[in-house]
Amino acid sequence: MRPPTGPWRHLPNAISAARIAAVPALGYLAATGSGRAFTWLLVAALLSDIADGYLARRFALTSKFGALLDSSGDALLFFAAIYGIWALHPEVLEAHGGLALLVCGGWTLEIAAALWRYGRLSSFHTYASKTAGPLLGLTIGVLFVWGLWEPLLYVAGAVSVLASLEELALIGVLPTWRANVRGLYWVLRERRETR
Repeated sequence: MRPPTGPWRHLPNAISAARIAAVPALGYLAATGSGRAFTWLLVAALLSDIADGYLARRFALTSKFGALLDSSGDALLFFAAIYGIWALHPEVLEAHGGLALLVCGGWTLEIAAALWRYGRLSSFHTYASKTAGPLLGLTIGVLFVWGLWEPLLYVAGAVSVLASLEELALIGVLPTWRANVRGLYWVLRERRETR
């Protein structure tokens, strides 16, 4: 299928930008205790993350700028969701603070390492991170709509920590920034084949 032309070719980036624009509103809604409005805006933002990636891949609209915009939106939305959990469901963080610290710490460390090494977010979009993101999104969405489902929380947390570890390893292996790598295995195989 041919990529769209005209303004439609910017649709994935527009969706990512809308997700970023939703973050201050999410912060306000969480701070004011507007749980229902926070929940539905958060669910829409989480679904937008799936939509922009699908559209970019389906219609060959991927770009370095789009990868960075998507990663920025993901990071900001993740931290807005954590703030929302802290403000609206503090009992979850009280009961599962260690896991939350591992997940947030992994993300924060990976972001800091990428900024230090490359001067930008990693935007690797590995298979592990493409699995962790939707799992975390689903976990957070389920929490806000129906309540915490602990098995899903543990799976999402474990996959997220593994994805962060893989991205940290990639930062150590890749001397220059590259967006959209599949994972550490493929990067190492590529390096062996080029020697």
